[in-house]
Amino acid sequence: MEKILIVDFGSQVTQLIARRVRELNVYCEIHPYSKVNQELLAEFQPKAVILSGGPSSVIDGFSPRIDLELFEFGVPVLGICYGQQLMCELLGGKVSDSSDREFGRAFVEIDKESPLFKNIWKKGEKYQVWMSHGDRVENLPDGFEVIAKSDGAPFAAVANEAKKFYAVQFHPEVTHTPDGAGLIGNFVKKIAGCAGGWDMSSFLDEEVQKIREIVGDKKVICGVSGGVDSSVVAALIHKAIGDQLTCIFVDLGLLRENEREEVEARFEEKFHIPIQVVDASGRFLSLIDGVTDPEQKRKIIGKTFIDVFEEEAGKIDGAEFLAQGTLYPDVIESVSVHGDAAVTIKSHHNVGGLPDRMNLKLLEPVRELFKDEVRKLGLELGMDEDLIKRHPFPGPGLAIRIPGEITHEKLDILRKADTIYIDEIRKAGLYDEIWQAFAVLLPVKTVGVMGDARTYEYVCALRAVTSTDGMTADFYNFSHEFLGNVSTRIINSVRGINRVVYDITSKPPGTIEWE
Repeated sequence: MEKILIVDFGSQVTQLIARRVRELNVYCEIHPYSKVNQELLAEFQPKAVILSGGPSSVIDGFSPRIDLELFEFGVPVLGICYGQQLMCELLGGKVSDSSDREFGRAFVEIDKESPLFKNIWKKGEKYQVWMSHGDRVENLPDGFEVIAKSDGAPFAAVANEAKKFYAVQFHPEVTHTPDGAGLIGNFVKKIAGCAGGWDMSSFLDEEVQKIREIVGDKKVICGVSGGVDSSVVAALIHKAIGDQLTCIFVDLGLLRENEREEVEARFEEKFHIPIQVVDASGRFLSLIDGVTDPEQKRKIIGKTFIDVFEEEAGKIDGAEFLAQGTLYPDVIESVSVHGDAAVTIKSHHNVGGLPDRMNLKLLEPVRELFKDEVRKLGLELGMDEDLIKRHPFPGPGLAIRIPGEITHEKLDILRKADTIYIDEIRKAGLYDEIWQAFAVLLPVKTVGVMGDARTYEYVCALRAVTSTDGMTADFYNFSHEFLGNVSTRIINSVRGINRVVYDITSKPPGTIEWE
């Protein structure tokens, strides 16, 4: 299989490089620079290497470095931003601090025709790119030449055509460089010679075989939530090993309206996968009774889920594996670029192992995929589009959509309001345009007038955002007419709510969920 190795130096947008490569139907992996050595290269056997950007300065003596052996491996190399500066310095050039810094939109002028620019950029023309640098290359290593320049970077793009080494000061992986995906495509396909045969169909065949080899005749337990990731994992493993798989669904009592019944029906009637449903709603609700701190809620729910799941797993004889829906972004963000756990971007509940007492081996068949690729895999498995396109739902459920104390009354009110909201979004044909939409029941009551009588009831906040990966988000711009109709229907239909508001906060500074 053709593979591209992406060496990460801590850029905020390294994942986008991988996305651009995967869009070309070429497999790639991101590895922190601290883990890249001759052994990794020999094992991975990349067709080409891409060096990411990063926040460090090459002229700092403690900045990230890689061994020269990477450039002696005999494959094309593309350096981006910090990657360009590091490549040039390691190969004999010079990098210095510049007074002409560039941040944001800039324009490069093409000095020379190059395979990197073929059929995209022409000599003598100017094109928009996205820059983010203070340092810049001052002198080139032997064998390199300038192929593009900008006002703040005389070596905006350079190349050693003989060795197929290319380096750019700008970021081609971001959408703010309109032709960037094409440049990466030229590097991967024209320069590295990748044919682009990797897709979800080939991944499915390979992964099914891999699961069979790993599991053998043992049993696998899979915790399912009804969401996309766990459902795709369950369907994939079931395709590989059939009834050696046992799926467990834990009802926390914090689900949306009819969710438990829908999950049962989906697995048994559509997927034909047996599922064990555990009603632990009373246990969860009693443990969070009176708890108002959001982080404490999350911890109680997370620990209790593990406890319940462990108890159920212990009832299954011969189970040796636990399947999880870990995705590639979870893995990347949980691995420190510098190899130091103290500077990990963030930890994820499904990365890094299980309670030791469970004594189960992890099976993570989609840990190499991004969210959109998991959706494509689901379609390849024949799963319904309505599930594949389903909005994300948080693990703690409605507990983090009711700020403050959780009660049965509040849960019932919120379920009804949320159902109406999503129903109106679907009726308007807007569901697939939105990354995530939900209702929040605020711990605030206001005075209202209904039927000439005074009311004193809760405020319901509506939230809907657009996003590509959930890392950043903006509010969805509903029409006032739509919001007015939803508000009227909720207030008329849900006893306990007399006021509806719409959240227009982006992420950052806010988060998508309220708690």
